[in-house]
Amino acid sequence: MKMPGALLDTLHTLFGDDAISTADAERLAYAYDNSRRNALPDAVVFPTTHEQVEALVRACREHRVPLIARGRGTNTTGATVPVEGGVVASFERMTRILRIDPDNRLAVVEPGVLNGDLQRALAPHGFFWPPDPSSSPWCSIGGNLACNSAGPRTVKYGSPRENTLGLRAVAGNGESFRCGTYTSKGATGYDLTRLLIGSEGTLALITEATLKLTPKPSAVRTLRATYRNVGSAARAVARIMAQPVTPCALEFIDDVALKLAHDYAPDAGVPLAGAMLMIEVDGEPENLPSAAEAVARAARGDGLEELRVAADADETRALWSARKALSPAQRTLSPNKINEDVVVPVSRLPELVDGVKQLAARHDVPIVSFGHAGNGNLHVNLLPRDDAERERAHAALAGLFEQVIALDGTLSGEHGIGMIKREFMPLALSGETLDLMRGIKAAFDPDGILNPGKLLP
Repeated sequence: MKMPGALLDTLHTLFGDDAISTADAERLAYAYDNSRRNALPDAVVFPTTHEQVEALVRACREHRVPLIARGRGTNTTGATVPVEGGVVASFERMTRILRIDPDNRLAVVEPGVLNGDLQRALAPHGFFWPPDPSSSPWCSIGGNLACNSAGPRTVKYGSPRENTLGLRAVAGNGESFRCGTYTSKGATGYDLTRLLIGSEGTLALITEATLKLTPKPSAVRTLRATYRNVGSAARAVARIMAQPVTPCALEFIDDVALKLAHDYAPDAGVPLAGAMLMIEVDGEPENLPSAAEAVARAARGDGLEELRVAADADETRALWSARKALSPAQRTLSPNKINEDVVVPVSRLPELVDGVKQLAARHDVPIVSFGHAGNGNLHVNLLPRDDAERERAHAALAGLFEQVIALDGTLSGEHGIGMIKREFMPLALSGETLDLMRGIKAAFDPDGILNPGKLLP
């Protein structure tokens, strides 16, 4: 759609010439995210205050123009691609950490603060914010909240939904509101905070977040276990999660991924095995030996080939080498990789892993599986190398989602739905549930201007 001249004039008045752009190069830079999908917005604006965001939403609603909130564009589902044009609001200039309150274990931040910058600011106080997606050095807190982005530590410490106390936001109807509490307990009305987290900017634009902090553990112990095959590794995951010591990370890497990482970085010491688990436990130094031994006992079992415990920081880095080498290795094999993060109950993980192997064989396409096994959250990466494999990969994708739902799982654990998984939502949710979600969307955003074409089918 063409941007109404009256709206453009309003935006120039609201933001000034240095915080709005309609130039082709600038619009192109905000047309895509890490999904490699792209669509040009009509304008890009850079808010710096809550009041600007409120005025922006009201102006876009008055002219029925789409409005898409954007963090740093690291998501892989097309959630920030402006598929119907309109205005992209990039929050990259709202980067203030407004308050760090160790006594009450909270921090108040603007949405453009980078996850990594927040962690560095919290470290001198002895705290951290648990969500740690792999993109944490350059992803924003606002983006983490929009997609409920989590990472390895979720297995012990939870996702953004469990680590956010409250929000300030502007709904699609142009009304500002606050939700949540400054306390760790609260039972006052509907939990709008958890509703907004994971809503991918379809309900409201977040302008401030009150985050729940966790004391940083003083020590970490790392273990690496290799197995004869993926089934024995997956069964070990179920055993580890059934004993009392909860690891702070429990990562699964299959044989295809290990071979890929080994060939990409032959000097990194990546083991060749049927599968591998990376396990970490944290806490006070005097408690770590017994915690590591409890996890090691659970990791041992049929199919175990080798169990190593890191003695120091250098050995810890060496043990993590396979996981670090994985992403660049995948890009080398397939620049068009399809990256999906599905979740099943931990006890069903062996079935999912076996099913993925069968899908790869049936559709004759390379599939690499790894991920946050302690949550049953598997990252299934289809790696088509040509057009024929790309077509087969999309057929395999539909089979993957059907399999996940049959195993009582769900379509996404931390990447979200965006535009990539939107068509599969009826597999996961009933018509009645989707209708309730549409009703919620209409209450927050009656004219449907916020991030249209995403999340809901």
